[in-house]
Amino acid sequence: MTSKIIPLLTLEASLKRSIRRTLRASGFRMVNGQLVGDGVTKERIRALHSIQRKAKLLASSRILSKWPEFQKYFASGCDITSELISPRLELIDGRTWQSDLFALATLNWSVPTSNGYGRRLRFLCWDDSNNKLIGLIALADPVFNLKVRDDFVGWTGADRIKRLSCVMDAYVLGAVPPYNLLLSGKMLACLLKSSDIFDAFKEKYSSYKSVISQRRLKPTLALITTSSSLGRSSVYNRLKLQDEFFLRPVGETRGYGHFHIPERLFLQMRAFLTKRRHQYASGHKFGQGANWRMRVIRETLKQLGLSQNLLKHGIAREVFVSELAPNTLAFLRGDSKTLDVSRLKSVSEIGKLAIDRWVIPRAERRQDFATWTLENTLEGFTNLAASTKQLSTRPPEESQNLRQR
Repeated sequence: MTSKIIPLLTLEASLKRSIRRTLRASGFRMVNGQLVGDGVTKERIRALHSIQRKAKLLASSRILSKWPEFQKYFASGCDITSELISPRLELIDGRTWQSDLFALATLNWSVPTSNGYGRRLRFLCWDDSNNKLIGLIALADPVFNLKVRDDFVGWTGADRIKRLSCVMDAYVLGAVPPYNLLLSGKMLACLLKSSDIFDAFKEKYSSYKSVISQRRLKPTLALITTSSSLGRSSVYNRLKLQDEFFLRPVGETRGYGHFHIPERLFLQMRAFLTKRRHQYASGHKFGQGANWRMRVIRETLKQLGLSQNLLKHGIAREVFVSELAPNTLAFLRGDSKTLDVSRLKSVSEIGKLAIDRWVIPRAERRQDFATWTLENTLEGFTNLAASTKQLSTRPPEESQNLRQR
């Protein structure tokens, strides 16, 4: 009697199965090579990001273990007096405790944050009235192709190549709880257009060598872009103080991207290309071409015979711009040689205006921020009961004693 031999799945077949299974788990169906979802709501967008968020939490055990040490920098509601809030930006470097605090605070976001690429400026926003953390700002090099931005500026292709170095993108922007309950996210967004950020950029990048062009550049920060994580944004929309716009919408992205491809699946795709000795498998250095992840995913789909339309998730992001000067557009088009930043306000000046405009009225209308506790913040970091069992809101020395029992 001969035994029946059941062939193992080929690498290609196994990867195809993983792709289909992951997309189904994210709420997508594949219909004629297109992704079809169940409508676009903020709740569904959060759900689509949940796989990546859980993966990031599992990979962040070292950062999460810092909670007993860093909890003193997060506010409870009783720590905040809205009239006394005094924002200050601190520019941080990597491999410092401030960098670890930044990483910990980003775990509170329902949509996982990226690490940015190219030039980077990261800021902690402190409340000097109580030494608590209000929120985060991080700027990085912008994407090369962003149609709504380029149409707004009125760029030709040549203009963009010459002056894209004068643009940065705010890839992390927002307030941490309970400051977010007081609309402090609006204040953080307004701080993009501050002399403090302009000066920090000037000091760090007034002369640098472009990785891509290998030219020595002397850029002036003229425009900062950002995009909403959850579709249309009520926090960022048409931010205005004393008849001056600090952020305005310019359109939406086209709903292409890779956020629905989690890290585990991406690593499988990379291993697939590595086995085939494809150059994209390791072409991840900045300056080696357009978005590396997009290239890896697109090439993998092509070699598997799957439609590249699987990158079209259909979740459009609203794009906003902060013009740092009245002549920003003329400067970026080359019609003005010098950027007029004489009207830029400081962080403290903008903060005072924003607090009077949004924060104090919100505190008077809604008192829910006052009952916020550190336990609530910790729950927001993890959203997983199992994770919270490993952490404590007790002082560090007491937590250490508990671990030793």
